[in-house]
Order: sequence, then C-alpha cells, then structure tokens
Amino acid sequence: MHQKNKSIQKRYEGFLQTPSLWQHKSICELQPFIIAPKFTKIAIEIDENQRLGKYIERLVSYQLQQEKDIEILAENIQIQRHKITLGELDCLLLRNQEAIHLEIVYKFYLYDATVGHDEIGHFIGPNRKDSLIEKLEKLSKKQLPLLYSNEVKNYLQTMGISSEKISQQVYFKAQLFMPLSLKDHNLSILNSECIAGFYINITQLKTFSNDKFFIPVKKDWLVIPHQHVTWISFDDFSIKANEFLHQKYAPLCWLKLKSGEIQKFFLVWWGF
Repeated sequence: MHQKNKSIQKRYEGFLQTPSLWQHKSICELQPFIIAPKFTKIAIEIDENQRLGKYIERLVSYQLQQEKDIEILAENIQIQRHKITLGELDCLLLRNQEAIHLEIVYKFYLYDATVGHDEIGHFIGPNRKDSLIEKLEKLSKKQLPLLYSNEVKNYLQTMGISSEKISQQVYFKAQLFMPLSLKDHNLSILNSECIAGFYINITQLKTFSNDKFFIPVKKDWLVIPHQHVTWISFDDFSIKANEFLHQKYAPLCWLKLKSGEIQKFFLVWWGF
C-alpha cells in the first residue's frame, strides 16, 4: 500500500475507534448520532493541505457511504444572505428514509478543574483558546438553528424537503485528556471511554526521563499509537518540547515506557 494511503487508513481507523462524547441521551438538548464503526479499507483521496476539521469531514463522508440505510443528500452547504456567509450545514442525509441534518465535530479537550463549574465546563482546548461548553453552545444557538433560516428553507424546497420534518443530530467524537494525577478518573456525564491519555507540564516531564517519545503531525493525532515510528530520547524530546512551549503551543505526544507500553499525552505550556 502506498505510504499516503497507509496514512489515510491509519487515521481512518483511529477516527472510527474514537468514541462519541455522549450516547443514548441528549446533552444541552443536542441529540447524538450513533453509528457502529465498520473497519474497512478506505478508498478515497484526501487533500493533505486541508485543516483537520475538513479532513475529518471527508472521513465521515466515506463512513456514511458504507451504510446501506444512509443516503447523503448534500454536504458542506454554504448558507449566504446578501453575499454574506451565515454558516454551513455539514451534512443532510436520509437514514431509513428519515431526513437528518447532521453536524460533525471531532475535538481534543483537557480537564482543568479550575475552569467552569461542572464536568462539561472543566474541559478546555489544549491551548486554552476554546472549550467544550463554548462548542456546545455554538452548536445549539448558532449552527443548528441555521436550519430554520429562510435561506435554508428555500434551499430545502428545491429538494422537496421541509425543515420542520428534519431531525437534527450531532456526530461528536472526542479525545479527552486528564491531569496525570487523575488519569484513571471516571466521568459522570460524558463518555469515560473518550479518555485517551493525560497531560503534564514541563516540570512533570522529568517523571519520564528514562522513556522515549514521538511527536506526530496534527493529522496523526487521530492515529492509535504504535511501535513503528522513530522514537527519540528524553533529552532530544526536551529540546523540541521547549521550542513548542516557547510558542505557547501544546503538542500531542506519544510516550513509550521502558515496559514497551505506549501512551498519549499533551505537554502544556500553562501552569497548574
């Protein structure tokens, strides 16, 4: 298999194995889209220059196409008013002939108990620029209500669909990372299976001075960690780590313990 195809396949498999952030109930009145993963070879070309969010939308599109009970009606629908973009609908589909407006989200969040007032409020982006609660509010107050705008109603009329007859669901996958001291913590609201690793700061890094490291490119944040990469020593990793932290950028990293076990972690620039 060509190296590019191998990379896409590993990312697709990692995407499929990432659990949904919540299941069997709504959060913030957002209904989850539930679909069982089917591990197949992926046979599509994806532009490597796409940002991660758009890259993942292509993976989702391929996944949906493998389902006999799903028919994709439209994707990435730009909604404009007087040449001003109001937003975008990720996907319109039929599932067992039921019309669904589907929003697609894949996120990485870190648990910080000093932020927010509850479990959902405690999860923030690795660089503290976004948060889970902000994303949920954007979905419920901006992205989903767009379906009922006149512009979307007119678009749907051309397809013979009424917006009142469309259900709205969110396909929200996430990797969650806990502080090192809470890495075995169970969540009460969100899906604990989404906990993918831990996070540490530069001081705590010394705990792993006898281990080896790998820093994947961002699209490989999707990949399930494996042995077949070029591992680097603690000293070499520390040099690279300081370069990232100087830029106030928190990288996702792989850690190979002396036992051979591989774990994922974020190295953060902000203090505790």
